[in-house]
Amino acid sequence: MRSCVAYFANDGCILDQPFQARLRDGMIRCYMGADKVIGFGHQLIKALIPPPPEGPDSQGAQPGPRIMHPASAPAFQTLRTKMESEWTPQMMQLLDIDTESLPIIWDADFLYGPRDLSGEDNYVLCEINVSSVLPFPEQAPSQIAQLVLARLKSEKRGTPRPTQA
Repeated sequence: MRSCVAYFANDGCILDQPFQARLRDGMIRCYMGADKVIGFGHQLIKALIPPPPEGPDSQGAQPGPRIMHPASAPAFQTLRTKMESEWTPQMMQLLDIDTESLPIIWDADFLYGPRDLSGEDNYVLCEINVSSVLPFPEQAPSQIAQLVLARLKSEKRGTPRPTQA
């Protein structure tokens, strides 16, 4: 605990996240354009997984490449629906922010949680990133450009973004 003292300064805290048994299934990065999913990245991770017998520096101990997928990828439609219709609106309500105040590009990383009784995947949020959101799926730049254009037109019409306190 002494090594974590700095995290408790200034009312800070640490969240103790339960170990996820499905780490070997990888991490899913959900790329967002404001409040809509614009793609996914799936990567096999090695953090917290015991290294292979060859050792921690072996090729088998290294994370896999992040494979990019479009927002329409069938494997991620449950996650897409939850992000767009549940989790992002709940986050916006909790933080009292509107769509125009969301970053144009951001992402949320998820691990696979335990499957439900019907065998469907559940997801556990790891983190949300709002800077250094690179690389991203090849479909994302055109969607990002459309969002930027829409925001610029909105501001030109006299509906500026709310200022942050």
